[in-house]
Amino acid sequence: MAIILGVDPGSRITGYGVIQCQGRQQIYLGSGCIRTSADDLPQRLQQIYAGLCEIITQYKPDEFAIERVFMAKNADSALKLGQARGAAIVAATCAGLPVAEYSATQIKSAVVGTGRAQKTQVQHMIKQLLKLPASPQADAADALGVAICHFHTYQSLIAMGGKASSRTYGRYK
Repeated sequence: MAIILGVDPGSRITGYGVIQCQGRQQIYLGSGCIRTSADDLPQRLQQIYAGLCEIITQYKPDEFAIERVFMAKNADSALKLGQARGAAIVAATCAGLPVAEYSATQIKSAVVGTGRAQKTQVQHMIKQLLKLPASPQADAADALGVAICHFHTYQSLIAMGGKASSRTYGRYK
């Protein structure tokens, strides 16, 4: 019965989603966004770190999963995204959580069934899979998608008779 914290990093808005695994079921526990208010990047990174530390304290997850960096057209944006990911990963590792990472294609495939799904399709499927009354905000939906992707990986490891741990698949290197 693991609790998974999924994170969709961003330097301005970082989405988070928390689900619990009960057998083959995934149960929604919470989601939202950490919206940074500072103008300078170091302060925004600190806000991401502090916000995720609060979420980790509140939900006490067993696993942490995050979306991999993709190559953006703008190098400056890619660097800022990488730094936001770093702040999130540090929050997880300081809490002793194993860190798994997944590509956007893996996440979309796990949630929608195709790696080329649109954001609206992901939001709709998140709503259906977690039996939510409404579609979550885009960044929170993406983070829940990360958690669901990790859940499917977790379930696959159990089905293969392995130990269910992100340390064996999707591990941050």
